[in-house]
Amino acid sequence: MTQVDNLYQIDDPRFRALIQPNAHLRQLTTGYEWTEGPVWFADHQLLLFSDIPSERIMRLTLDGQVSVFRNGSDYANGNTRDRQGRLVTCQHGTRSVTRTEPDGSRTVIADSYQGKRLNSPNDVIAQSNGAIWFTDPTYGILSDYEGYQAEPEQPSRNVYRVDPATGQLEAKITDFTQPNGLVFSPDEKTLYVAESGSSHDPDVPSVIRAFDCDEAGNIVDDRVFATIDKGLPDGIRVDVSGNLWSSAADGIHCFGADGTRLGKIMVPEVVANLCFGGPRANRIFITATTSVYSIGVSIRGGM
Repeated sequence: MTQVDNLYQIDDPRFRALIQPNAHLRQLTTGYEWTEGPVWFADHQLLLFSDIPSERIMRLTLDGQVSVFRNGSDYANGNTRDRQGRLVTCQHGTRSVTRTEPDGSRTVIADSYQGKRLNSPNDVIAQSNGAIWFTDPTYGILSDYEGYQAEPEQPSRNVYRVDPATGQLEAKITDFTQPNGLVFSPDEKTLYVAESGSSHDPDVPSVIRAFDCDEAGNIVDDRVFATIDKGLPDGIRVDVSGNLWSSAADGIHCFGADGTRLGKIMVPEVVANLCFGGPRANRIFITATTSVYSIGVSIRGGM
């Protein structure tokens, strides 16, 4: 392990090719309650991110201008874009996943399963075939801080898939304590899902699990991919080479496609989520507790 200027921890020589030694971690904006859900809009060169307790989605441009994209966001958490470029959002307050249409209206993608309300959709991704995948832990109904306190109606905390042709919702993975961030490998043959159940139960391992999937979204294999040694995994992303970048209590942890931890980018606040963006998709935007940070890297983002 090598510590570099209190910014990088290098655990594997491969990490050196992914980072920029001369890059600086920049705090872009601060003063929020709990930042989450960063999503990059390359066609507009801007970042949207959630401030969950304040019920806002914020807009941040490359020149540092910050404005409110949506007030009354229904405790929005995770965000992504679908294959038509529309914003897709997990809303704790309505216990739903919604899509923002070009006219600004919101369409409900999912809010119930087998006749019962979802728990509180947390994070969401879109596959190239149009399928929407999201996680449904109970964080948004545990208290009135990030949603509305309520008893769960679902018997488990699931990972769901929305069929792109029929819109049908199916629970694909049902054995998580609290599923959180999720992302596909660049070839979409492996689904990674973060287990964040240690937030309320220290006996739950802070791991990222990997699931081999077929083209129809069926799970054909399951294994532990990586373990987070500081805090827990929340939001996760992959780069074009298949390395996985995960949020953690001390920053961002980077893992090779073989599950080896390559290194860390140290961040002074607990990291909730991240995404790749910028003009060349080689800048990481980091939502960390009260602030949003960014840092340039030497690899472009994948999904």
